[in-house]
Amino acid sequence: MKRILLLVFAVVPVLLDAQEMLRFSLETAPAGSPAPLFVPVPQAGFSRDGQRLALFVVSPQGEKEIPCQAEGGHIPGIWFFPSDKEGRREYVLRMLPGPGVSQGALSLKRDDQATVILRMGKPLLAYNHAEVFPPEGVDALFRRSAFIHPLFSPGGEPLTRIQPPDHYHHYGIWNPWTKTTVNGREIDFWNLAKGEGTVKFAGYLDAARGPVFAGFSLLQEHVYFGERKREHLAISEIWNIRAWDYPRGKLAVIDLTSTLNTPLVGGIMLEAYRYGGGIGFRATEKWHRENSSVLTSEGKVRADADGTNARWCIVEGESAVPEGRSGILFLSHPSNRMHPEPMRVWPPDANNGRGDLFFEFCPIRHEGWKLNPLENYTLRYRLVLFDGLMTPREAEKHWQAFANPPIAVLKNE
Repeated sequence: MKRILLLVFAVVPVLLDAQEMLRFSLETAPAGSPAPLFVPVPQAGFSRDGQRLALFVVSPQGEKEIPCQAEGGHIPGIWFFPSDKEGRREYVLRMLPGPGVSQGALSLKRDDQATVILRMGKPLLAYNHAEVFPPEGVDALFRRSAFIHPLFSPGGEPLTRIQPPDHYHHYGIWNPWTKTTVNGREIDFWNLAKGEGTVKFAGYLDAARGPVFAGFSLLQEHVYFGERKREHLAISEIWNIRAWDYPRGKLAVIDLTSTLNTPLVGGIMLEAYRYGGGIGFRATEKWHRENSSVLTSEGKVRADADGTNARWCIVEGESAVPEGRSGILFLSHPSNRMHPEPMRVWPPDANNGRGDLFFEFCPIRHEGWKLNPLENYTLRYRLVLFDGLMTPREAEKHWQAFANPPIAVLKNE
């Protein structure tokens, strides 16, 4: 069921001394999971020195300020977490003097190796912009940058692994393409030992932190090697990584959006294959066949999930937190190619029976994908990190909140 958002704009022009920017009401569906909501705001609201945007929820008892965070761009607006309780809520956005409310629980830290998102001062995830080399004695072809590791549960349990001896090219959370065709030549960006291609960090584009989210956008380059190992650009990719200050503190929520664009005159063909692209996850070395599990939106488990399609997938296992278990709920957005999205899931007997855990939403699992030159292609994913257990009912609520956000209906007076 979709939720309807009704915005009512004031008829007065937005002047320097105007206090009220807009009013709107939100009609919510039956209670689900909280989800961040974006509301468009006139551009003038972002260029006032010494003032701030302040959002208030209106009730019979008066007005109460709630956290909101401005975002510029082609469509400027604010982000906030509306109530997930059923019923109508009225909000008013004002311009006020002075500093904003508390920055929230999330912050950013950058050093020579990585950019880290922290939650309550503790690391939540690290994006590695510096090249990481494999262990001594292992072929340097396995080095690479542009991946997320470590990723932590809300209680601090590490969930990712990089450079496992069985697959030195596995890097936490990452998404290279495996079988591609460039100008009639097969290029593998996944299996680094082939020396055909790789993915590398190419620069940060922006960063933001506030009371609702913290995150950053960056450029990654999928390059292939020609004569004398000269690099050629095959795909430019923008990653947007955003962690939300989720109002229910026992969970952490991260959005990862990938936008692909190829400069190649003939485009690039992403051939159908069981690995490649989307979002890949190599789980912590703690997890094996006896202490971890997989459950998809279609009721599939580790033994039969591989090659099937799903809206969401719970991947979890034993951990050292007080709850004894930690995991990730992976959500695929309905706008993604081939949604419900195909998956690669290692079965319980993977890696000579040990049962190490690998999961991937893989949009080219069953059908190839041609990227035409200078066109944008976007894939959106949400990761809900948890300690304890995640039920199928809870997972479905999270997916509905991600897939069916409130619809903005603008009404001029």
